[in-house]
Amino acid sequence: MSNLQIFIVQFAMSLVVYTLIAAWYIAPRLARIPLRNALIPIMLANALRAIGLVFIVPSVTDPALPEGFAVPAAYGDLITATLALVAAIALRAGWKGSIWFVWLVNLVGTADLSNALLHGIQVDISRFQLGSTWYIPTFLVPVYLVLHGLVFVMLVQRQAEYRPSGKQVPARFDDNQSVSGGNGN
Repeated sequence: MSNLQIFIVQFAMSLVVYTLIAAWYIAPRLARIPLRNALIPIMLANALRAIGLVFIVPSVTDPALPEGFAVPAAYGDLITATLALVAAIALRAGWKGSIWFVWLVNLVGTADLSNALLHGIQVDISRFQLGSTWYIPTFLVPVYLVLHGLVFVMLVQRQAEYRPSGKQVPARFDDNQSVSGGNGN
């Protein structure tokens, strides 16, 4: 198998497996708790995207890796990670508008991944010496694609929980609150 074929197989398998994990295990459990609380762990997972900065570390990746791919991928991940961390804090604190901030994180993060995927295909990223960075596009990018998809579905399906005309739900997940979505009061 060529590097490109291995890359495609690893990416596709990761994407399928993460999609099944999300559909079979994660989404059903998150559906039982208030939306704001369900979004916090996903935002925290997105806050780990700062790992993408490794694309601009010369001692880790191939110095020939095109700057037109590496720089936007690295800083797109950093921007998404920073926004996601703020969103997690906003959700946890119950800040007004925190759900709209999650929309921003998801839109920016999805655009960043789409841009990186398109540029990665254009430059055939599999032909470069990526070292351990290889695992970002083949293992982590599929995770983040699935998480973004999951968040979009949750935001659309559960609009009643954050629209003014919808029912009110607790803004925070307190330790005495039931995981099944009870109000804990």
